[in-house]
Amino acid sequence: MKKLITLIMVLAMVLSLAACGGSETTEDPAGDAALKAACVLGVGGLGDQGYNDLIYAGMERAKNELGIDFDYAEPKQVTDFEQIMRDMSDSGEYCVIVCVGFDQMDALMTVAPDYPEQNYAFVDGFIEADNIVNYTCREQEGSFLVGAMAALMKADAATYGLADNGSIGFVGAMENDTILRFAAGYDAGAKYINPDINVDIQYVAGDNPFGDTTTAKEIALSQFNKGSDIIYHAAGGSGLGVFTAAKEAGFTAIGCNSNQNVIDPDHIVASMLKRVDTAAFEIVKNAAEGTLALGEEVVLGLEQGGIGYTLEGSNIQVSEEIVAQLADLEAKVISGEIEVPANFN
Repeated sequence: MKKLITLIMVLAMVLSLAACGGSETTEDPAGDAALKAACVLGVGGLGDQGYNDLIYAGMERAKNELGIDFDYAEPKQVTDFEQIMRDMSDSGEYCVIVCVGFDQMDALMTVAPDYPEQNYAFVDGFIEADNIVNYTCREQEGSFLVGAMAALMKADAATYGLADNGSIGFVGAMENDTILRFAAGYDAGAKYINPDINVDIQYVAGDNPFGDTTTAKEIALSQFNKGSDIIYHAAGGSGLGVFTAAKEAGFTAIGCNSNQNVIDPDHIVASMLKRVDTAAFEIVKNAAEGTLALGEEVVLGLEQGGIGYTLEGSNIQVSEEIVAQLADLEAKVISGEIEVPANFN
């Protein structure tokens, strides 16, 4: 009798464990893949001290805080994206594959339909698909604030050692929808303060717009020689060339995506923040929990805390008056009183 009771108890425990296992599989079809994620970085890879490094930091945070390991790829060119995505998808071991940057859109649109059971996250654009969660950014909102700051500094040129000529610059990687949001926001912010200010906008372009520091440096020096002594970049790794030019020529620069002030505190006054590191962490966390907003769009703007700017780490002291004015402008953007344009149309 005791043996029979023991046998029944063992069977009950086995059935209970089996039921728990079935529940986990139902909630997370990826099964063991929930323990691992993957990321396809943008061309230029790690070391850009910007976008790619931020995404990687978010993945690292998920590994350290949640115990979710990850693999990553650093494509050398755009044509590498599709094969990398297919190789990762074929493995079947990832709870989510994070694809970074608008230039991965075509590859992901081709690959995702072939792997309907694979979850993807697309950072920097929108693709309508049931197995993709999209993260889009209102870069124009943060750019509006640093554009306003540049104009306010130029209005008090003597205090900041600037030329009293009403001219500032912008160096973008290439002319597309994403970079146009940076450029249009910067231009709008500056002209909100001073409608007559000249904003010199140029693009690196070419075969390697996000990794061509030489061309970015040449553009920045050209802008400086024409009178622009505050220059903002939205050019990924190419932006490091702007900083080199700022140091050599002695003008003021504005960083992008991460806090780049620490690269050269004497010449970089501020950085527009694009908190994709937090986005990457949340993507992996939600994937592991089975709560990814697949098929939907998650917006990162000033209101959501996904966009902003920072003066931290710079040796250039911006006045409390300007900081207060920027806080007022930020509140107006969040409330909708100011609607920042996403392009020049």
